[in-house]
Order: sequence, then structure tokens, then C-alpha cells
Amino acid sequence: MSVSRRTLTAAALAAVPLAVAATGPASAAPAPHGERRTRTLYIAGDSTAAQKYADAAPETGWGMALPFFLREDRLTVANHAVNGRSSKSFIDEGRLDVILAEIGPGDLLLIQFAHNDEKSADPTRYTEPWTTYQDYLRQYVDGARARGARPVLATPVERRKFDADGNAVPTHGDYPAAMRALAADEGVALLDIKALSLALWQKLGVEETKTYFNWTDTEQDNTHFNPPGAIAVARLVAGELLHRRVLAPRDVHRLEDEIPESWITWPTA
Repeated sequence: MSVSRRTLTAAALAAVPLAVAATGPASAAPAPHGERRTRTLYIAGDSTAAQKYADAAPETGWGMALPFFLREDRLTVANHAVNGRSSKSFIDEGRLDVILAEIGPGDLLLIQFAHNDEKSADPTRYTEPWTTYQDYLRQYVDGARARGARPVLATPVERRKFDADGNAVPTHGDYPAAMRALAADEGVALLDIKALSLALWQKLGVEETKTYFNWTDTEQDNTHFNPPGAIAVARLVAGELLHRRVLAPRDVHRLEDEIPESWITWPTA
């Protein structure tokens, strides 16, 4: 039996990468005296979170849907996630430097990598879970903290993979465990999106999960999402931000509401 998305709620105003937040320009400057500066949540990550454009539709990054669950008068989203990047290549290309030049006190840096860190045949992206992966992640953590911002680690969202018995199986090896260990060592909030998404795919099952991933007439993509999938994963992220007390109840909304797929848009690049 199909599991409704309304049932799953019980368990973007899209931001342009490296440029603007979901509801306006990102800024780390303090507000004028007596005014509260809206905080910015920066996303550093890969294609599963990234902004997609018209030529990629219906592929959708979960970062495009995250603003639907955050109160825009309290938080804006600056989605810097980019297709194909690992924790290493994101830094090597200067993308973390761009974030650190903008981020300020009270802001958040949400970090999700592993999909491309796993590519052992590509030395420009590969990291080893218990050494270089942790070393690169630590640069995000230290950089955010040095600027008065709060780092938040998110284990990588799971791919769609099932065994012969219909059980959803993990695909990220030791990377989630390495991130959990680093979060514990550094005292960083951890969103276990790997575990939550795996449980969600298990609940949905082999056939229903196809309606959450970028399955089209010409493509069977078990890594990237369509609008329903991006919305579902963004809901997990927002819920974990609340559950881990990174955000307060006043910062979030619509966690149990149906989000229209029409809210997702793909601008022209």
C-alpha cells in the first residue's frame, strides 16, 4: 500500500549557489541598533542539496525545499551546495572561503558531504573516512566557529538501494560513522540524515521510493530527488534542526503540512 506524504510528516524559494539567500542577499553585517538581524543558514554540500536549474528539471536538491520549513523573518537560506563536490574539492575550489567571507555571528553552517568523497578513482575528490574526510570537515567547523557562527554536520542522505528481500540498504560505508565520531569529538550538533532517510526509504518501499527520486521516462536516478523527494528530505533536515535544538520552535513551521510540489521552481541558469 502506498504511504501518503501526509502520513510521513509524522515521522525553495530556492537559493542561488555562492550568491544570494532564499529571501534576499546574504549578509553577516550587524543590524542597525535596536533591530534584530535575520540569521542565515549556509549550506555546504553536493548535488543532493544543490540548486537545480531549468535544464535539469525535475531534478531537485533538498536545499531548494528547506526554506519552506523555516520562518523567513528569522532565517534565510544561502545554498552554496554544488553538483559533484566533495568535502575536499569544495575547499580546493575556494567555495568554503566564499562562505567564510560572508558568514557572521549567529549564522549557521550546515555541512553535508560524502557522496563524492567516496570516489576513490578521483584524487581531486576522494577522501578517506577516518583521516582526510574528518580533516576537511574540521576546516568547515573551525572556520564557522572562528567567525562566531555555529557549524552543523549532517550525515549524507541515502541513495535508493534495496536488496533482494526489499530492504533498504546503506551505501555510504564508513563516512557517516566518521562524521558522527568527529561531531562527538568536536562537540558539534549532528543531524543523522543518513539514518532518517534510510528509514524513510524502508517505510516507502521499493516502488513508492521511485516517486521521490529522479525517475523519468529517460532516466532512472537513484541518487537525486524530484520535488516530492527533495521536500521529504528537507522536512527531515528541518525536523532534526529542531530536535537537536539547533533551532527553536519559533524558527520552523509547516513540519506537518503538505507542501505543494508547485512551490519548487527551476530558474534559468
